[in-house]
Amino acid sequence: MTTRALLSRFDVRDLLPARTDYDLRPRTLRSDVFAGLTVGVVALPLALAFGVSSGVGPAAGLVTAVVAGIFAAVLGGSNVQVSGPTGAMAVVLAPIVAQHGLGSVAVVTLLGGALVLACGLLRLGRVVTYIPWPVVEGFTLGIACIIFLQQVPAAVGLRAEAGVNPLVGGLHAVTEAIGNAVPDGAPVAWAWTLAFVAVVAAVMVLLPRLAPAVPASLVAVALVTVLAEVLHAPVPRIGDLPDSLPLPLVPGVSPGALRDLVGAAVAIAALAAIESLLSARVAATMADTGPYHPDRELVGQGLASIASGLFGGMPATGAIARTAVNVRAGARTRLSAVVHALVILAVIYLATGPVGQIPMAALSGVLMVTSFRMISAATIRAVLTSTRGDAVVFVVTAVITVAFDLIEAVQIGLLVAAFFALRSVARATSVHREPLPGIAQPGDERIALFRLDGALFFGASDRILGEVSGVAHDGLGRASIDLPDAPVEVVILRLSHLRVVDATGARALAELVTELERRGVTVLVKGIRPQDRKLMTAVGVLAELRHESHQFAELEPAIEHARSHVARAAAARTGGATDVGHPAVTGPVGPSSDQPFASA
Repeated sequence: MTTRALLSRFDVRDLLPARTDYDLRPRTLRSDVFAGLTVGVVALPLALAFGVSSGVGPAAGLVTAVVAGIFAAVLGGSNVQVSGPTGAMAVVLAPIVAQHGLGSVAVVTLLGGALVLACGLLRLGRVVTYIPWPVVEGFTLGIACIIFLQQVPAAVGLRAEAGVNPLVGGLHAVTEAIGNAVPDGAPVAWAWTLAFVAVVAAVMVLLPRLAPAVPASLVAVALVTVLAEVLHAPVPRIGDLPDSLPLPLVPGVSPGALRDLVGAAVAIAALAAIESLLSARVAATMADTGPYHPDRELVGQGLASIASGLFGGMPATGAIARTAVNVRAGARTRLSAVVHALVILAVIYLATGPVGQIPMAALSGVLMVTSFRMISAATIRAVLTSTRGDAVVFVVTAVITVAFDLIEAVQIGLLVAAFFALRSVARATSVHREPLPGIAQPGDERIALFRLDGALFFGASDRILGEVSGVAHDGLGRASIDLPDAPVEVVILRLSHLRVVDATGARALAELVTELERRGVTVLVKGIRPQDRKLMTAVGVLAELRHESHQFAELEPAIEHARSHVARAAAARTGGATDVGHPAVTGPVGPSSDQPFASA
């Protein structure tokens, strides 16, 4: 690699903010400010709710929305992406907090952010394109189910048990709430919280139909807070909140604790990268503000999480729902995401008192409705009715997400998707017995011409080459290939139609050549592609041929050589007389081994 190429590889200028990121013309400026105000109002209850559901606390949710929101907006790769705490990250963070304690949050946030930053600097932003659609949708469905289940205890006035699977915890909370019901008709303890959840859900569902421009979640939370105050409802509240941002602080951690948290940090980094890139990609299709830069997006999200961790926040990612609101509100540049963060910052400094009186049940209601909005019935129907393999991938990913672990769900989903994809490719790979072109000549029945199509890789090599290898045995075909009764003396393998060849497939081809040659069948190969020649040479395909001249770039010379071979063998059987039209050949026919072969 030249010095110039090496320098260009590590050139980070395209990962830095630029003046073109903003448009300060009055019309665009007004659109961005209005969109930022709208998203800020929508994001406030979500920041509080995700902070609570993660186990870190509502204050951490607000800090993350402000600090990470500004850093990701300025440094990220999307013009309209809005970042902050999300439901998926809260789901991942909750068991980490339960297992390692609240002090682990800052450490895993910093480590996770550093890993995401490294991925951006290493130009790994395009990796997300390799995640299949059914895996993404199954993961989203699983996350939505977990978010809903996590809110069930709060909806019935109970505290969720730390470290318990959300499905188990939700069922246990419902059972306990029913068991606490008073049979004589006295008010049930969980009636207040359940009623407030119902009010929030009703407002968030009905208000957008009556007044789409009004932020339904904020109105619902405000209404329930007023009702709780007026009725003196005995329900848990958010409580005291800080009235300013904390000072940045680097957390202290021992080497042993650091080793214990590395795995959690990797999980957080993987989720942050995947969710942010998916959100940015969706935003690019929704808005006409230009494409997103995936590597810069990772750099921005990594630095945003690092900053959030220093200020006492939680890991941040791109938020699809808030980004969609931003786009629909008319955002044109990343200034709108900055304004959204400043709106929440103003709440921290000016309105933490009223915010602290919000009932926890109100936040549960917001998250429950949000979880339903994450699920698209049309999308689920499309995945389940697409192909059997995609439906299995979707269901497996969703079930594992809910029952076990999010990162394991993505990993297993990818493995299942890869299995079905490889099976499809293997089934599309085939071998065909073809008649020799032109006018038939005596001895043609002793020549077998095979065309290999598709991919010769580990998933298909045994099946495909097993069909060919039966040609020489007793002169009869095997594996559904109809061959004449005359023993085959020459096999021509047409390889120019192969699109993919891996080491396993090439090695299997070498073993096939060895087997046929051992049985006395001469093998000729035609049309080795230039990109496959090095591999086939390395694994021994060409070395196993009887003669180096048994390689051909065109089909006609290969057939002529095969006919000459058959004629020579016939002459040997008859004591020297050759078949009509086939002069005896005493040496190899075809191009020499040092001639270039172009794939035909």
